[in-house]
Amino acid sequence: MTIKPLADRVVVKMTEPEEVTKGGVILPGSAKEKPQVAEIVAVGPGGNVDGNDVEMYVKVGDKVLLSKYSGTEVKVNDVEYIIIRQKDILAVVE
Repeated sequence: MTIKPLADRVVVKMTEPEEVTKGGVILPGSAKEKPQVAEIVAVGPGGNVDGNDVEMYVKVGDKVLLSKYSGTEVKVNDVEYIIIRQKDILAVVE
């Protein structure tokens, strides 16, 4: 099964947080923050959304920064994804 987002929605897969800090400290699972960087796996077509024309600025493969609690979490084939609106993406990470 695949996910094909509609309108101005984007499907992202969260990146795994680093388990070792730059200083070499190993973090236990409970000490890790929820990751905010995700990779885009699918992009909707944009178009007319709520009476406004929406152009999609992101593309598949982009790494993006999300707010901590945005979107809807879904699980497909044992992989967790988040479906969000493009306007909920804070920035593209380069």
